[in-house]
Amino acid sequence: MNVPRCSGVCAMMRLLALFIHVMSTTAKRHVVYWNSTNTRLTGDDYSVQVNLSDYLDILCPHYPTNHPSSSPVEALALYLVAESQFKGCVETKEAIKRWECNQPFAPYGPVRFSEKIQRFTPFSLGFEFLPGSHYYYSSLSTDDGPPLPCMKLRVTVCCPPSWLSDPCSYVDLPLCLADAGSAGNAAQ
Repeated sequence: MNVPRCSGVCAMMRLLALFIHVMSTTAKRHVVYWNSTNTRLTGDDYSVQVNLSDYLDILCPHYPTNHPSSSPVEALALYLVAESQFKGCVETKEAIKRWECNQPFAPYGPVRFSEKIQRFTPFSLGFEFLPGSHYYYSSLSTDDGPPLPCMKLRVTVCCPPSWLSDPCSYVDLPLCLADAGSAGNAAQ
């Protein structure tokens, strides 16, 4: 029985399909529309669980160019804050300003900020996330924007490394000495 061989183009297409499949299963994009009409942000319990290599996409408030001038447009700054500061939206010295949503009439749609959830970052302004930890975002109105409700988001990075709870998994030996010692005592 003759099996038809795949040409170079066919092989490249299969490789491309495999690459796209692997990339789509490894990283997810978590999109949050950050504006006062998103009632999940104004509650106290909005939380997103992410994995390392995922992205958190923040979409800023956006208005059409024919928006009535009598209605104020939202302009805000987003901060990465400590858990103690997460209870209310207040600016402190410890808060890290991540982004500023100050282009509500951007011509091509809402401004998007993306945070890659990664353990190490090559960028000086990037942020490094630890598995099993919680991170807190909150926002404040900018000087040229109207007062806004307190909007906040908790991001949980899944999962704490299993090697922290299993002492045998980080020992570079064929046997875990702790188990070998207890097994030897049990045999006597």
